[in-house]
Amino acid sequence: MPQNFFYQEKGLFLQSLHPAASLTLIAAFFLLALCFSHPLYLLGLLLVILFSLWAADGLAAWESYLKAVLWLGLLIMLINALVNHSGSTILWRSPALPLLGQLSVSMEAISYGAAMGVRLLDVVSAFCLFNLIVHPDRFFSLFSTFARKSSLVVSLATRLFPLLLATLGQIREAQQLRGVDFSRGSLRERTVKNAALFNILLLSALEDSLQMAEAMQARAFGSGPRSRYRRDLFRPRDGICLAGVGFSLVAAAYNLARDLGSYTYFPQLGSLWGGNFSMIALAAVLLGLSLPALLSWGCNHWPYLKWKI
Repeated sequence: MPQNFFYQEKGLFLQSLHPAASLTLIAAFFLLALCFSHPLYLLGLLLVILFSLWAADGLAAWESYLKAVLWLGLLIMLINALVNHSGSTILWRSPALPLLGQLSVSMEAISYGAAMGVRLLDVVSAFCLFNLIVHPDRFFSLFSTFARKSSLVVSLATRLFPLLLATLGQIREAQQLRGVDFSRGSLRERTVKNAALFNILLLSALEDSLQMAEAMQARAFGSGPRSRYRRDLFRPRDGICLAGVGFSLVAAAYNLARDLGSYTYFPQLGSLWGGNFSMIALAAVLLGLSLPALLSWGCNHWPYLKWKI
């Protein structure tokens, strides 16, 4: 469903966080997914993001992202296995091919491609979480203080696509009630029927833009200091979440400085548990990132905690 890709107000704990706290959490997921190369770190980040998606009631929406990323991840593994010849553990060699020569597939190349697929899934899942817990208007209101007009333009552009999808569905339903069957007829007839939908959609979008301009003029946009329809309060829950994310970032910086989150893929795979790897260091990074989801779970079971923070 297209609605799964856009923000929907559900009254969830993670949706009640201050936009700055939510953005810091998403940025931490994104940054750490790019910084770490160890497979266990990447898998740990994925599990924490899935835990956060569960707290945001977004696992069903995440499945839509997963279907696209899985195919892309498999493509990354295939291309990397055929192109990267740095590995020493050869699993298969092809006969000599014209122009290409002899191709070889190594265990190291497959493992590196799989790790990059997990990293891609981490990044895409973080953006999925962003769409579920951060309202676009609240997000751009953070930057409206110093970039008022630019924030307005980006906010309107962000809202345009889901609004057009909803309007297109309403137009299609109205046409079906009038007896138009979009699944019957030749290819040319179905093309003409769908083209008529987009003509109506264009007219509807132009009318909406005129109404938006009239509303902005009626509210005297740009004639004086900016007013606020709502103010986002910074509450104890936001401070706790920021403290948890800050703790994880400090722990991650320590891990990177001590080379604890890196992994050797070439020319031979390193040991997952040996070397500089430390389960305690990994747990320290993941614990702070899990704090917002843990608070969400606690507020759902103990209303007093939700009222207190």
